[in-house]
Amino acid sequence: MRNKKYAFVCLLFSFSLLFFGQSISELPSGYRTIRLGMDLESVKQELAADSLFNYRGERDVSLLPDQERQLIEVEGYSFIQKAWFQFIDGKLYAITLQMDETKLDYGSFFKTLSEKYGKPQHLSPEQTSWENEVLRMSLERPLSLKYLDLKVYNALLDKSRVDAAAFEITRELFLESF
Repeated sequence: MRNKKYAFVCLLFSFSLLFFGQSISELPSGYRTIRLGMDLESVKQELAADSLFNYRGERDVSLLPDQERQLIEVEGYSFIQKAWFQFIDGKLYAITLQMDETKLDYGSFFKTLSEKYGKPQHLSPEQTSWENEVLRMSLERPLSLKYLDLKVYNALLDKSRVDAAAFEITRELFLESF
């Protein structure tokens, strides 16, 4: 009899967690209809159709110096002041949304994101971030929200380390030549 009561209490507790527990959402891979990994032309089309962005066409698109990167910088409406969409090899790998701090505050944004996505993996006065194996979403100061493709970011980071190491070796060889 005692085991049946224990089993009933455990079952009741499980159901209460299922129905009344906080559900944690999966991290989004972008904002609204714009997702990391999209090609440049698709993002342009989505920006043109989205009423939160003042996309003006090609004049908002820049080619960055290394020729494989593009940037779309666009003014926002309402809660978004400005947004940046960064591409490498024609694919979107980073989204930065700068918020209007007269309409939103860091604390409210943090609370909303924590309730929706759970406890952050990184927490500091300057930045709070949520991550999974493929992306990082970070809330930063001044108030901005960033989405980052970690695979692309880590590849860029590795490349910059290799470039820095090669520079250092070249520098040492140059100095030794004197």
